[in-house]
Amino acid sequence: MSEAQVTFRQFLLNNRRAHGTDKDLIFLLEDIATACRIISHRIRSGAFAGTLGATKDVNVQGETQKQLDVIANEVFVKHCSNCGRVAALVSEEVDEIIWLKDRPAAGDYLVYFDPLDGSSNLDVNLSVGSIFSVVALEDALERTSDEAVLQKGSRQICAGYAIYGPSTSLVITTGSGVDGFTHQQGTGEFRLTFPDMRIPETTREFAINASRYHHWDASMRRYVDECLSGENGPRAQSHNMRWTASMVADIHRILTRGGVFIYPVDRENASMGGKLRLMYEANPLGMVVEQAGGMASTGTDRILDLPPQSHHQRVAVVMGSSDEVRRINRYYQEAQ
Repeated sequence: MSEAQVTFRQFLLNNRRAHGTDKDLIFLLEDIATACRIISHRIRSGAFAGTLGATKDVNVQGETQKQLDVIANEVFVKHCSNCGRVAALVSEEVDEIIWLKDRPAAGDYLVYFDPLDGSSNLDVNLSVGSIFSVVALEDALERTSDEAVLQKGSRQICAGYAIYGPSTSLVITTGSGVDGFTHQQGTGEFRLTFPDMRIPETTREFAINASRYHHWDASMRRYVDECLSGENGPRAQSHNMRWTASMVADIHRILTRGGVFIYPVDRENASMGGKLRLMYEANPLGMVVEQAGGMASTGTDRILDLPPQSHHQRVAVVMGSSDEVRRINRYYQEAQ
C-alpha cells in the first residue's frame, strides 16, 4: 500500500507497532480527528447555517467570540470527553479547566486545545485551524486543581493541528517525527499525504505582524530591518514577509517550505507577557516544529522548557527554521 493510501487509523496502528503508542492515545487522536472533520464541515457551511460573525460574548482572553469559536469548542469538548483516560480539558475559550475525573490516575491525559485559531479570518474566507496537545500525568491526583495542568511543554506526548483551507489537513507528532494527512472528501478518511515533514535549517522567509513595528524593541527591529534591506543590506539577500493572522496557517507554511514565525513581546503587550498562549498555542506548535527539525524560542528561552504560571499564560514566540531562530536569539543576547 502506498503512503498516500494509508489512513489515519492505519498510520496510528503502525505507529503503535513501531513506537509503542498507547492504544488509548490512538482512540483519543481518532476522536480529535473526528472533531476536526466536524469543525471543517461547520466552517464550510457557516454562510448557509448563519453561523458566521460574532456573538455578544467575550472570552477569557478579552476577545470577542465568533459563533464558530463557541461551536468548535463544544465539538472538541464533546469528542475529547469520549476517551476514558482523559482527566481534564484546557481550552482557550473557557476560563475554568474542565475536569472529567475527581481523582485522576497516573497516566491519565490532560488535553489542551485552541478550538479555532485565527477566527478573525472566517468572515473573509481565509485559512483557520485547530491546535491540540496531550500530556500524561506522572502521578495520581488526590484532588483536582489548576496547578495540576501547569505542565511544561517538554512533557507533551502528542501535539498537532488541523488547518481548514482549500483542503482540510491534520498534522501530528507523537514524538517520532511529524506527519501530515489530508481529508478525503466523500470517504471521511484522513490519508497520509505529507510523511516525515521537515523544516529546512535556512530560509529567506519570515512571518510577522509588521503593523506593530513601532511597538517592537531594538532587537526585533534590527532583525526585520536587516531582512527587508535585501541584497544591499548586511545579509546580502532578499527575504519574503508573510502574515495571515492565523498562527496555524503560518506554521503550516513553514512546515511545508521553511521560514520563521515571530510574535514578540513588545511595549503594548509586555504587561500580559506577550500575545500568544503558552499551553495551547506555543507549546503544541513548538513540539511540532522541534519534531520537524526546527526550533521554538521566546527569543531568550526554549519554549518547551518554560514552567507555566497559569493555564492562560501568554509568551513571546519565535519558531521555525533553526538558523533564523538562532539569529534572533543572538540579537536578544547581544542587547542584554
